[in-house]
Amino acid sequence: MIRVLIVDDSPVARELLEHLLSADPEIDVVGCAADGVEALAFLARSSPDLVTMDVRMPGMDGFETTRRIMNEHPIPVVIVTESVDPKLDASVFRALEAGALAILRRPPGVGHPDHGQAAAELLRTVKLMSEVRVVRRGAWARPVPPHSANREAPGIGNGVKVVAIGASAGGAIAVRSILSALPRDFPAPLVVVQHMAQGFTEGFVEWLAGYCALRVKVGEDGEPLLPGTAYLAPGGVQMGVDPLGRIRLTPGEPGQIHCPSVSHLFNSVARVYGRHAVGVILSGMGSDGAEGMREIRARGGVTIAQDSESSVVYGMAAEAVKLKGVQHLLPPERIVLLLNSLAGGQGSGAHGSASKEVP
Repeated sequence: MIRVLIVDDSPVARELLEHLLSADPEIDVVGCAADGVEALAFLARSSPDLVTMDVRMPGMDGFETTRRIMNEHPIPVVIVTESVDPKLDASVFRALEAGALAILRRPPGVGHPDHGQAAAELLRTVKLMSEVRVVRRGAWARPVPPHSANREAPGIGNGVKVVAIGASAGGAIAVRSILSALPRDFPAPLVVVQHMAQGFTEGFVEWLAGYCALRVKVGEDGEPLLPGTAYLAPGGVQMGVDPLGRIRLTPGEPGQIHCPSVSHLFNSVARVYGRHAVGVILSGMGSDGAEGMREIRARGGVTIAQDSESSVVYGMAAEAVKLKGVQHLLPPERIVLLLNSLAGGQGSGAHGSASKEVP
């Protein structure tokens, strides 16, 4: 059984979450807390497997409570927040900095048409995140100081024309670590799929932009890819590229688990750019992106995966390794070095000592 503590100042929200979680035979709601103080008091005398956490609460809010949990009682924390609030969307990602593993919208009431899908996503996330071994974040999780992010980039040398990045659970911090360390004149565009609940992409982009010298934006259909720009896939559609170097957004197909999908993006990049593509797969649960990494490698591109030691969830990268789709296993700070090396045309010898080569 997965033992869950619910933390939310709304009695209605606590009741809804308790009802949804308790209905699953694999989950046992062992307690409810109305604020951070109550949550910490509960954790001092009991040890649940996971905490669901609201962010807006009187007294000690969800950000501070998550930070305290990571310091005092390190266990998985999943943020479950209210309906869309533009003022909250960017700031909610502070919870990831504090140590939360995932951010979800609170499921609407039973009569709402989105109730079933949102409830299923909540249950799936709780089950997956309960398996994560929570560790203190290392130096790789900290944003790079602005002066180092603004250094001049070398000119492109080996013909790298695009960098495609895929991430899921635990990957948002790694995405930030990489993008924030690249210079504003990085000589290739970057296209990114980050699995997250629909409605959070704009806030995620705003949060990233606060740390990055690169331009960061949500990708738009037909938009040309430009160097020094990171394009984030919007929620609810598939993002790819066309032969003219433009973004293509298409509806998801029935039965697809991930929309946007990392493999959809990677396969598209592999077809269009071949040996001029770089694929990067980061922390995440499941196998999305693994087949796409293999395709990029098969067409002569460079493939990089976040290593197990720095990953919150070593799942997607591990699956890519199994499919022989990975050439380099690295922590985020060394992924940055390799990307700059590739963009600068220094050749494979320049980065061999920094990476764990994968046959």
